[in-house]
Amino acid sequence: MAEILEEEILGKAYDSRLAKRLWGYLRPYRKRIFASVGLSMTVACFSLIQPLLVLHAIDHSIPNHDFRELGLLLLVFFITMCLEYALQFAYILLVNSTGQHVMYDLRIALFERIQQQSLSFFDRTPVGRLMTRVTGDIEVLNELFSEGVTLIFGSIFLFIGILAILVWLSLPLTLTALSILPFIALVSRYFRIWSREGFRAVRTRIAKLNSFLQENVTGLQTVQAFVREERNLEKFKQLNWDHYEANMQTIAAYAVFFPVVEIISTLGIGLVLWAGAYQVFAGAVTLGTLVAFIEYLFKFFQPIRELSAQYGTLQSAMAASERIFKLLDEPIAIADPPAPHSVRQAKGQIEFEHVWFEYNPGEPVLKDISFMISPGERVAFVGATGSGKSTVMSLLSRFYDVQKGSIRVDGDDVRNWAQSNLRRNIGIVLQDVFLFSGSVLDNITLGNPQIQRSDVDRVIQELGIQSVIDRLPKGYFTELGEKGRVLSVGERQLISFARALAHDPSILVLDEATSSIDTETERIIQRALLRFTEGRTSLIVAHRLSTIQNCNRIIVMSHGHIAESGSHEELLSKRGIYYRLYELQYKNQESVV
Repeated sequence: MAEILEEEILGKAYDSRLAKRLWGYLRPYRKRIFASVGLSMTVACFSLIQPLLVLHAIDHSIPNHDFRELGLLLLVFFITMCLEYALQFAYILLVNSTGQHVMYDLRIALFERIQQQSLSFFDRTPVGRLMTRVTGDIEVLNELFSEGVTLIFGSIFLFIGILAILVWLSLPLTLTALSILPFIALVSRYFRIWSREGFRAVRTRIAKLNSFLQENVTGLQTVQAFVREERNLEKFKQLNWDHYEANMQTIAAYAVFFPVVEIISTLGIGLVLWAGAYQVFAGAVTLGTLVAFIEYLFKFFQPIRELSAQYGTLQSAMAASERIFKLLDEPIAIADPPAPHSVRQAKGQIEFEHVWFEYNPGEPVLKDISFMISPGERVAFVGATGSGKSTVMSLLSRFYDVQKGSIRVDGDDVRNWAQSNLRRNIGIVLQDVFLFSGSVLDNITLGNPQIQRSDVDRVIQELGIQSVIDRLPKGYFTELGEKGRVLSVGERQLISFARALAHDPSILVLDEATSSIDTETERIIQRALLRFTEGRTSLIVAHRLSTIQNCNRIIVMSHGHIAESGSHEELLSKRGIYYRLYELQYKNQESVV
């Protein structure tokens, strides 16, 4: 949760650099933007015409008893109102559809950037924060793109137009009306200062709330197992209360600002009415002019209020865009080379040469690791927890890059391969299986059009798990739900096996792949694996003797080093680390094997 404090670093309230980058996403829709601005200005023009019609009616049509002219004025007034509302409807549709297009582009850019990041990025970045970026922060920008940008132009145009007409109608009354603007400016200044921290606090605390919620839903089994519900509820209540207080700070700012502006505006209109009455009595202005002036004055304060409110939208948008662009600018730690290795099908030769690796600076996990695996060779990795076995598997697929040394596949450094090409040649079955929402068939093929239904049938038959598929209500087309919740842990592991083998990789990585499978099913899987691994380079991390004893070679790891290497019998004869592991862990499994 500490990392979320980074959310509070938001920079300036308005940043021209950020505004230019935001314009980059609006530029493809600039015709829509210009059309929206044009519609907004046209709506303002119709709004400006209406009080002039009232003025003419009061000063000319009514005194002259000209009902024909009065009827014509009313018809024009009605037409202008209808046109104003029709154009307003078109404006709302256009600006909101434009905003949705921009949001679509931004979400795609964010999702693409997130998928390009290496696992080290996700090791240090809470998932809740990423969810806030793609959902909450994008939605904040939607308010700016769908209304704020064009509304600002429309409000400025309306403000200038009304001011010009007010001066034309009566300069003394205009000066009287403008006398209240310094007070409105002062109130607006305090409103901006007050609301600024509120907007920041809301975004920061919703990110904390999302992160905590995601963490607890994901780890709900652990929460319940250790009876932490009450403690976690209390913590969630505190985070929720913090979010409530941040929102109330922003709401309070608006609750004070708008009524105060309304009071000042009303006082200004009262001053104009008082001064205007004297001018009407003196014959300086007509009654129609005073009525039109007051009507324009009501409209005059509308853009002032809207521009002040848009400052809040702009404030939130700048804060959200700063965080979004920070994510978009996050360096890609593992990138493809300019001219990647062009061979698509690997032979399966693997070589680690003096490899050093650390997740955290100064804490090496692998220390000067060197070994070579020939094509088609089955090699097991054993050792205590934390010895670096799984790290070797992650480095082979280039989920991380080594700090020193090199890893080569078919004699070429993995950093010279395109990541997609390298990983296409490596099939992975992990201890913690992840299944997507979708059908069994979808989870096996993962949408790969090159994998035919016949290929899936063959793999299922070879693995001997057809009975698992047959037990499901709709067979291959059974929807598994989130994380494959309709399957048992062992069944998920079997689907993971089928997925890896259906993609027909040159290299097979099994990282504790049989840990969740019962003994009888494991026997079936072991027989199938002997066939599938024939001629296929296989790296196996396991604690079961049945999984490793048929390997060509066993590499024993200890504290990030390779302690021993050899066949099962050779390592037993050395009576070293593997022998002790065998005595403590494997020997009791022999009767089962």
